[in-house]
Amino acid sequence: MKYLVTGAAGFIGFHTAQKLLQQGHQVVGIDNLNDYYEVQLKLDRLAELEPFEQFSFIKLDLADRDGMADLFKTQQFDQVIHLAAQAGVRYSLDNPFAYADANLIGHLSILEGCRHHNVKHLVYASSSSVYGLNEKMPFDTSDSVDHPVSLYAATKKANELISHTYSHLYGIPTSGLRFFTVYGPWGRPDMALFKFTKAILEGNKIDVYNNGNMARDFTYIDDIVEGILRVAQKPPQPNPDWKPENGGAKDSSAPYHVYNIGNGSPVELMEFIKAIENAVGIEADKNFMPMQPGDVHKTWADTQDLEAVTAYKPQMDVSTGVKTFVDWYRDYYKV
Repeated sequence: MKYLVTGAAGFIGFHTAQKLLQQGHQVVGIDNLNDYYEVQLKLDRLAELEPFEQFSFIKLDLADRDGMADLFKTQQFDQVIHLAAQAGVRYSLDNPFAYADANLIGHLSILEGCRHHNVKHLVYASSSSVYGLNEKMPFDTSDSVDHPVSLYAATKKANELISHTYSHLYGIPTSGLRFFTVYGPWGRPDMALFKFTKAILEGNKIDVYNNGNMARDFTYIDDIVEGILRVAQKPPQPNPDWKPENGGAKDSSAPYHVYNIGNGSPVELMEFIKAIENAVGIEADKNFMPMQPGDVHKTWADTQDLEAVTAYKPQMDVSTGVKTFVDWYRDYYKV
């Protein structure tokens, strides 16, 4: 099968493309290689994919409408796994237009390509951030997500809405995946695990927000990829019993579905930091700080829908997953 993987030089995109290639599929990866974080890390991820004969890479920005239209016309993909986005909650406070370009115009470019070129299934990245002010735990895909607390979250909710429109109007099967705090080897430098590991090894303080009174449903990258690929094999079908007055946001009378992909067991931030300290072998010097704008206190994924459709439940425990990352970090940066 021929896949388009957007964000192929990114953390999740790289791992997803690698797994597809190992399974023998043809993968075309695109990425704009922006400098939101160190470009060399992105290039090194791509270097890991280059030995696969079935892989090709095209440097392309999602907001390049003509370039994206030409890509779909010339390549004729069977499926699209759309993982490219402008990431980060806090960065959206400083550079909001980057999110409009990548996450809104870019997502629309993908949907237009799928519409005009008979793509069989679009799987795209949403985010646990869409739950915003929701305090009901665990987060369920039938919950209201109408009160985001960051522009990043608002763009991800918009992606779900626009996808539903295209599923309804044009019959495009779309599956949105709400990722919960993904971590692991080749991870993003702006994420807590990467930042904390780097700071501890360099003898610097780590910033601990909300005085450590936070919890996240940390999900290991291999579990995320397994979930992505299993969902890709299950294009959603219209739910004939769905009605607006009693139907939730997770499915529809259109071929549309939204899933949580999380570990299903939130971990306290201080426990997570302890796992890093154990893996590194150094106690962190902590700088306790107040809650940051756009952050939420806790995330917790209800993954029953994912398990029902894919027969898969994430496996990796935090202590093992953190150690695997730290081992990769030491090897990659030679520390």
